Amino acid sequence: MKISIVGTGYVGLVTGTCFADTGVNVTCVDIDEDKIAKLKQGIIPIYEPGLDRMVVSNVEKERLHFTTDLKDSLDQTEAIFIAVGTPPGEDGSADLSHVLEVARQIGRHMNHHMVIITKSTVPIGTAQKVKAAVQDEIEKRGASIDFDVASNPEFLKEGNAIEDFLKPDRIVVGVESEKAEKIMRRLYKPFVLNGHPILFMDVPSAEMTKYAANAMLATKISFMNDIANLCEIVGADAANVRRGIGSDSRIGNKFIYPGAGYGGSCFPKDVKAIIKTAQQNNYNLRILESVEEVNEDQKKVLVKKVKKHFPDIKGLTFGVWGLSFKPQTDDMREAPSLVIIEALLEAGAKVKAYDPVATEEAKKSLGDRIEYGKDQYDALIDADALILITEWPEFRLPNFKVMKKLMNNNVIFDGRNIYDANEMKENDFTYYSIGRQTELL
Repeated sequence: MKISIVGTGYVGLVTGTCFADTGVNVTCVDIDEDKIAKLKQGIIPIYEPGLDRMVVSNVEKERLHFTTDLKDSLDQTEAIFIAVGTPPGEDGSADLSHVLEVARQIGRHMNHHMVIITKSTVPIGTAQKVKAAVQDEIEKRGASIDFDVASNPEFLKEGNAIEDFLKPDRIVVGVESEKAEKIMRRLYKPFVLNGHPILFMDVPSAEMTKYAANAMLATKISFMNDIANLCEIVGADAANVRRGIGSDSRIGNKFIYPGAGYGGSCFPKDVKAIIKTAQQNNYNLRILESVEEVNEDQKKVLVKKVKKHFPDIKGLTFGVWGLSFKPQTDDMREAPSLVIIEALLEAGAKVKAYDPVATEEAKKSLGDRIEYGKDQYDALIDADALILITEWPEFRLPNFKVMKKLMNNNVIFDGRNIYDANEMKENDFTYYSIGRQTELL
């Protein structure tokens, strides 16, 4: 079976590589010539554990190919996935210009039946716009070519994307015809054999499922952060509350860890987009509007704690551990670290940060306005306090004796609650966390 993937970003590259690993002949297409040249050399543009080895292996086995020529990639292709970016516009709506341009190019060059699948996260109704764009280009050519459109949203977690793709909780596919369903069933057959469910439905429902899923997860995060802030006020411990509610099977223990807010390429963008979709249809998603508001406020919680402890932070130096929006990725999109660092700089503070993999990405936003440590301890030299933002595993068991020798003040602001308050007290650290009155211990 031969398929094409348009877009070699996070979703497109993972999708194409994982399909190739099941024996499918995959061609990944991108207009970025430099990126394609590097991919052919085995140089991966994103950080995702295990992806580099997988790409190299499938290229060597001639199952995975890279090109800038979309027209050439369509030869004998049965299915083509559109996996290009859909960045948020100024009003929060998803920008579909890249998706529709790919659709038009497909319409200009296709010469046989294929299923055209939106893999990018797109608003409800996008598949119909794709269908219209393709049909319009076919008619301009005076041709008559049958094709199908489908929606196959991704549910990948950055840092665990390969496992998520190969062993999915579910596969959601929206189709309009039996022919399209047959092709998609054949493509996903290796996954169904392992017992993973494939759910076929109408296209609008598939498009909505993606947004609804991310919106629900974002809601759980903001809900727990809101509860955690109340816990601090009334003297409760958010960690205990989390265990108490997480043991309820109706709620579950995932996505209820209090912290410094969510970020990344999915939750912020998708929550904004579904809110905008509702508004365009004269409906207000009041819960999700609050979810977004709570999350924006939560990114500022650590700064408020810092300013409460240090009434004047001008001239002080803060060591920051973790820049990416979550561990096991270099993704800086909507990262809480950016909000926190910008607030510190605006108040006249100095920042020296360390992240295991996201430093180069962080420099694109922060430049030389901050210093970058060569390791976690280098970031603490002469620091007045440590602010932990991303819970990378290597931060979990640090050498507190070394930290005290390097720092000017023994103060830690823990944005992910990874340390034990009593241990902090034993090591003579003033310790602040989220949802716990740890500073009073």
